[in-house]
Amino acid sequence: MHWLTVAAREVKLGFRNPWAYSFMALFSFFSLALLLIQSQSQMSGYTSSTGTMLNLILYLLPLMTLLLGSFSVTAEKEEGGWELLSTYSISTSSYLLGKYGGLAVVLFAIVGFGYGFSGIIGAWIGKSFAADTFLLFLAFSAGLILLFLALAIGVGTLSKNRWQALTYGVGIWFFLIIGWPTLLLSVLGFLPYLWIKPALVGLTFLNPAELIRIFMIVKMGGGTVFGAEYYQWVDWIQQPSGTPIFIAVCLAWIGVCLGAAIFGWERRRYRG
Repeated sequence: MHWLTVAAREVKLGFRNPWAYSFMALFSFFSLALLLIQSQSQMSGYTSSTGTMLNLILYLLPLMTLLLGSFSVTAEKEEGGWELLSTYSISTSSYLLGKYGGLAVVLFAIVGFGYGFSGIIGAWIGKSFAADTFLLFLAFSAGLILLFLALAIGVGTLSKNRWQALTYGVGIWFFLIIGWPTLLLSVLGFLPYLWIKPALVGLTFLNPAELIRIFMIVKMGGGTVFGAEYYQWVDWIQQPSGTPIFIAVCLAWIGVCLGAAIFGWERRRYRG
């Protein structure tokens, strides 16, 4: 199982990376700050406080994942790690899947420490998350990590060095997180009325951050904030089959991104 060997190696390298500890401190600090400033003794369901927490995670975690993931892949190219590994009988798929698995463990540890630290301090001063809300935050963070890490592996595959990875990573983050609402309104404004709802559904499935954001807000009981255009989304997410369908879509997203990264790496490996 070559990919397990690569994953174990990636975990060791990840915990030696100072970037990982910088992001851990940043995530822990803001998680604790938001927990301290909210007025309720326990955050539950979708409120202004939990909505702010979701936005913090949505802004910080994808960027952190894109940078750590893409830098890890491009560092292998710059420092010659891949040339050494390629002398062994290891396939491209095992290598990139091992990278994906190892980095996921590192990022889960960062997020777990951040939530654990803020949770302990919050409980000590009498402010904490409700158990169901806390689990939804964990699921939201895990989903963002897994989806954007697949994108990060693709970015690292396309990039020749860390500067390119930084440029591409920040560009993708800005497009999917910051610029998405404006771009969505611009595109939908040019479409006939009957095309708006199908286009909205299709475009939402193309943005993993928007997809998982909608899912989590509905699960937290805040589906009414989206308005009538998203009524069908609220309906299918709340059904018993909603969660399995959502997981299947996320797995398809991850599979497509990793498959494209493996294909691109194979072409460079044999064509130069």
